[in-house]
Amino acid sequence: MGLKYKCLVFDHDDTVVNSTATIHYPCFVEYLKKRGQYDGITLDQYFIKNFEPGFVEMLRQDYRMDDDDITDETKYWIEYVKDHIPDAYPGIKDIMERQRSGGGLICVVSHSMKENIVRDYRHNGLPEPDMIFGWDLPRDLVKPAPYSLNEIMRIFDLEPSDILMIDDLKPGYDMAKSCGVDFAGVGWSYDVPYIESFMRENCGLYFKQVSDLSEYLNG
Repeated sequence: MGLKYKCLVFDHDDTVVNSTATIHYPCFVEYLKKRGQYDGITLDQYFIKNFEPGFVEMLRQDYRMDDDDITDETKYWIEYVKDHIPDAYPGIKDIMERQRSGGGLICVVSHSMKENIVRDYRHNGLPEPDMIFGWDLPRDLVKPAPYSLNEIMRIFDLEPSDILMIDDLKPGYDMAKSCGVDFAGVGWSYDVPYIESFMRENCGLYFKQVSDLSEYLNG
């Protein structure tokens, strides 16, 4: 049986690895407390803010952080993540190994740093991605900008129909839509009705369990 898509493009956090609940949210709370700005933001609220308007916009709008503040928060997060490695969701490795064994491509477009993505893949025994686009890019090229998908298509000579973007949040959806690429919303990292409702209504494809995505790709 052939591959459904020549290239699977994975988001990283909360799509491949369970990281927001176990790493990014606790880090953010710790940072806000350090600044005296902790306002009781819950995990679900944090998910929603990352969904829309996005993390940087949340820092600017809700916490009145300027560019220097955002740089400081990023440095704090980078140091925190060095000592905290997330686990991959069960079943993700099988999906990637089938894609690779069938001659397909695996790429990553994420808001995590490239070095952390590489580390997480190695830690979890996942196939090495063919390309990684992370938070290291100039800010105007980071997802939801179309740059990453356009580069994947250019370098590997792919059409939009050759690619499936797999992501749990709206920036991935916006990027895929702008490039005419199929998008699979995934919701195994959260139970937030607001996010799930949007993804189900707009994405065309939505999977609540890793096994559901696996079944779709094998169909």
